[in-house]
Amino acid sequence: MTTTPKTAIAQRLHHTAYVTKDQEATRHFYEDVLGFPLMATWSETDELFGAERVYCHTFFGLQDGSALAFFQFANKEDQDLFDPELLPSPFRHIALKVDADGQEELQRRINDANWEGSFVLEHGYCRSLYVEDPNGMLVEFTVDTEGVEEINDARASDAHETLKRWLAGDHSSNNNYR
Repeated sequence: MTTTPKTAIAQRLHHTAYVTKDQEATRHFYEDVLGFPLMATWSETDELFGAERVYCHTFFGLQDGSALAFFQFANKEDQDLFDPELLPSPFRHIALKVDADGQEELQRRINDANWEGSFVLEHGYCRSLYVEDPNGMLVEFTVDTEGVEEINDARASDAHETLKRWLAGDHSSNNNYR
């Protein structure tokens, strides 16, 4: 039996949304430090999840037209409900693709702003600059390594097989690019 590969229907990321406790600190970081323009601010009141919610929703633009979005609620009970305290984790982050010059420029901006908490990891298939935003979320800026198309093809060709192997208990690494 032949199977047809599935293709993504989604065209691109429209936005990804997070909750912030401080819209101005978030604006300062994304717009003034990183250079992501504030594209829109929505001040809204809606009937949501069984109650009237009053909130501010900001969007910071990326080159492809997508955005990082942040909510802040006027009511403390809503803020606490929708922004529960999470344990910090480097595995909860957003990764954005940049070129080498862009990564270098972002590192310069972070350093010029005396922003603490940035670091670089070499993953083998990409080089990543990480920085923590005012909300405690990591933002990753990745530069693909040379030959990434071949690497991506290799991982795509064995993605299901590797996942099945891992779930069955074989946790041997398939990252031989470091």
